[in-house]
Amino acid sequence: LSCKGLNFINSPINMWGHINIACNIFKKVIALKNQRIYSFFKWFLKMTVNLTETGLNKIANNFDLFYIDIWGVVHNGIKLNQDAVNVLSKLDDLGKEYVLLTNAPRPNLDVINFLKKLGLDNKKSSRVYTSGQGSLNYLNNEKKGAKFFHLGPERDFNLFKNFKSLKQNKAEDADYIICTGLFDEYESLEFYKKFLSTFINKEMVCTNPDLIVDRGDVTEYCAGSVAKVFEEIGGKVKYFGKPYPLVYEKSINNKSKSVLCIGDNLNTDIRGANLQNFNSLFILNGIHKKENQNELNKLFEKYQVDVNYIQEKLKW
Repeated sequence: LSCKGLNFINSPINMWGHINIACNIFKKVIALKNQRIYSFFKWFLKMTVNLTETGLNKIANNFDLFYIDIWGVVHNGIKLNQDAVNVLSKLDDLGKEYVLLTNAPRPNLDVINFLKKLGLDNKKSSRVYTSGQGSLNYLNNEKKGAKFFHLGPERDFNLFKNFKSLKQNKAEDADYIICTGLFDEYESLEFYKKFLSTFINKEMVCTNPDLIVDRGDVTEYCAGSVAKVFEEIGGKVKYFGKPYPLVYEKSINNKSKSVLCIGDNLNTDIRGANLQNFNSLFILNGIHKKENQNELNKLFEKYQVDVNYIQEKLKW
């Protein structure tokens, strides 16, 4: 700090005032330096490490538990990602805990059977926990005896087959709405905005917070998109699945464990990791592959998430 030109030392009247000014300037300079140091460490701690070349094996021993997304990571809706299946085998060999955590709006057993049909073995398939299962547990405990209207495709019937007698054919006759997705015959969100406008006094239970999903090369809306429309017109929604805490807590005991969340969805997989203060691995070749990934920091800022690791696809 240069004081050249400040001839205050020889001025007995103003000396202490000038000294105070100089001290304040000095403090501000130190504060600025500290802020820069803080900003550097903040930036350093937020640095995203690319595992595409090195593989998950480089960091696997740092974690006790892995939450691994299914659709977009383990399979694409049509076939298994064999590299991801190999990762599961390696984690089994190391004795690591993992949960195949998915926002599928169906009970665990439905997804387990689907994975087996794709060729995943019994041991790995048994690690499934779905948002549908979390929803089902809530409905059995909190909505017992209440009439509901099902908004979604018929293939999601198994979610409520144990209380199917309470299903209403008209939404106006129901106490609440179960949303598992879109009707097969209506793909436009404008339809749901108009359809739901007269039912904003009813609670909606959303069994899949995902907004979109890729089935092969085709992008489809999910239940989360319908729920968002419902909220925008004034409705209230209770969500089950990532990024909400309950699905992590109910799927496995994660207390006092070092956790890595692996997924391709910034809105659910990565935001969920951030909310639980878990580490995250973002799979690039998934739901966001059509977005500009040349500047990943801007993509992460867009979705307001922090990402610890990235990988082109899940690979050991």
